[in-house]
Amino acid sequence: MSFRKEILADGVEVYLGDCREILPTLGKVDALVTDPPYGLGQLWSVGGDGEWPLRDKDMKNGGWDQETLDAEIAAAVAIADIAIIWGGNYYDLPPSRAWLLWDKMQEHSTAHAEMAWSNLDMPVRTFRYARAQLASEGKLHPTQKPLPLMKWCLSFLPKARTVLDPFMGSGTTGVAAVLTAREFIGIEQEAKYFDIACKRISDALKQPDMFIEKPAPAKQEALEL
Repeated sequence: MSFRKEILADGVEVYLGDCREILPTLGKVDALVTDPPYGLGQLWSVGGDGEWPLRDKDMKNGGWDQETLDAEIAAAVAIADIAIIWGGNYYDLPPSRAWLLWDKMQEHSTAHAEMAWSNLDMPVRTFRYARAQLASEGKLHPTQKPLPLMKWCLSFLPKARTVLDPFMGSGTTGVAAVLTAREFIGIEQEAKYFDIACKRISDALKQPDMFIEKPAPAKQEALEL
């Protein structure tokens, strides 16, 4: 077993490694909020005809997004009281009435909307946010979700203290978690995106908010296991 753990603040820890190795080492968490691969990698490189153009060299020939990671998602759901999984429509998950919908507010796009499965007890909810607005945030990952979208997801979890994202990417869920005074556990296997996530989450921890008590500042502690 080999992975790296960084403690960015009290209750905010991120792992560089394979979630299949790391998830069994974690205890129970309040919430799983994640955006895993959808198994659509072959569409990234073809372009045209309503499919995705090649937007990132990491996606060439499908890259990491070749298949859904059903076992990994099942393992993450098993340790979480509540789960929100973007792209859950591509996974074998139980029926749910509490789907979350991101309306991208554009007609000329590969997908007009994306869906998240959840085990919440509520009707379908829709978040309207133009995908073009993501550019103003600085898009650092080819499948990056908007920060307002992930904060919206967390708004349905008022009692969730600890949030897990085993497919952390550029760290948007982590940023949303610390900005809403949550503890966070993130896992990412690509060093490039792990470093980006660490910086974004660390920067978010420094943002003052007179109404929210943030986790304690970074310890800057690293472990090699």
